[in-house]
Amino acid sequence: MRVLIAILLLGLCPAWAADWSVARPGWSYRFPADHGNHPDFKTEWWYFTGNVATAEGEKFGYQLTFFRQGVRRPGSAKMASRFVVNDVKFAHFAVSDLAGSRFHHFQKFARGAFGEAGFDEGDRIAWINSWTCERTGENGFRLRANEGGIAIDLELAAAKPPVIQGRNGVSQKSEGEGRASHYYSLSRLETRGTITLAGKTHQVAGTSWFDHEWATNQLAAHQKGWDWFSLQLGDGTELMLFQIRTDDGKQDPHSAGTFVFEDGTDLKIGQAGFSLEPLAWWRSPKTGANYPIEWRLEIRALDLELTVTPSLKNQELDAAPFTYWEGAIHADGTRKGQPVSAVGYLEMTGYAGRIPGMNQVPEPE
Repeated sequence: MRVLIAILLLGLCPAWAADWSVARPGWSYRFPADHGNHPDFKTEWWYFTGNVATAEGEKFGYQLTFFRQGVRRPGSAKMASRFVVNDVKFAHFAVSDLAGSRFHHFQKFARGAFGEAGFDEGDRIAWINSWTCERTGENGFRLRANEGGIAIDLELAAAKPPVIQGRNGVSQKSEGEGRASHYYSLSRLETRGTITLAGKTHQVAGTSWFDHEWATNQLAAHQKGWDWFSLQLGDGTELMLFQIRTDDGKQDPHSAGTFVFEDGTDLKIGQAGFSLEPLAWWRSPKTGANYPIEWRLEIRALDLELTVTPSLKNQELDAAPFTYWEGAIHADGTRKGQPVSAVGYLEMTGYAGRIPGMNQVPEPE
């Protein structure tokens, strides 16, 4: 199954690409409908991350992500066999035990031929076996996952409306029409529930972040990976920022971000509006990948300066055919000269090899 999925994600069937929709300007977002599946696009993900703690101060980070990768073009003839499916489903689940300095991560693959995995069934947005994301309101969710004695059962309620990332309905990732995604975030989800580790269930509360993206082609051949930050500041604001790295180690001009103010309004940030400087690195003893895990971040228009630090150094998901660093972070600095702190998540890809399927070449229409 992993070999098959690797082949599919690497895009070894380019003739199919012409039949998939691509992200173009002018998409009209509708909620809660757009929380669901968009099967006309080849790739889609529902990305939940969060920082929570017990009343006694034990801290945890968590990630639960569902991915859909289309393998049969839209409009294909229906097949009688259950073994013919339109897409492959997979998911990543991780818990960072920050007090115990332990990182636990798991991966599931499924075809969903017998209903064991799928998308959009009533209030269930996505599921693979016991890992589920269920909608509980217009912008509310319940997340459940249980694997290897590690479990989460969390209720998430949005404190702010969805934020549309990018401009004119698309988040452009490289040069050319369609090299983009439709992308929105729920940047502050009040979170309550339980996390279970080593036979002990902890009542926790905190904040989560939800990213939902769907696309067919994003990165160009010369783009190696990205560094993505989500930060929830103590003053009630949030920041999403990503830089795309090119093969020569430079920052691609399509790098961008969004700052969300206390009232839910936002400011779009272009490449010229921010700076990122790595301060410290961590080399994985398992994969040998060298990750910049500490950063200095500056947003000039906001008079915001932060030093971003990992809450745990080893938060690498070595999950073939994907290997990347995704983990809980915290930050300290100033905004308009006043002290400010933040919690969030950092994702770094391309340090242990390219992410399969992200550098496909669009077919002419």
